Amino acid sequence: MLVTTTNNIEGKRITKYLGLVSGEAILGANIFKDFFAGIRDIVGGRSNAYEKELRLAKEIAVQEMIDQAESLGGNAVIAVDLDYETLGQGGGMLMVTASGTAIVLED
Repeated sequence: MLVTTTNNIEGKRITKYLGLVSGEAILGANIFKDFFAGIRDIVGGRSNAYEKELRLAKEIAVQEMIDQAESLGGNAVIAVDLDYETLGQGGGMLMVTASGTAIVLED
């Protein structure tokens, strides 16, 4: 499935707009504990373990959005937006959301 942040796809005609689709993934507080406990993983101010978890959360959110678009009969998602938010007191959890518009592109 084609997924893009743009509002149209060059050379293709949108034949149907199916509506908003989204996916969410929430990382529990344990990732933050692991992050601070695993300071030794930090290289140059970055934590490889933490970044890996964030990428995984993004992949889950995007895949949920794609699954929702497919269930509506779509073959592409346009105008995709990714958001990252902290939840809970002290930012104990991180939520990644992916949203976009499911469409049908001409064959």
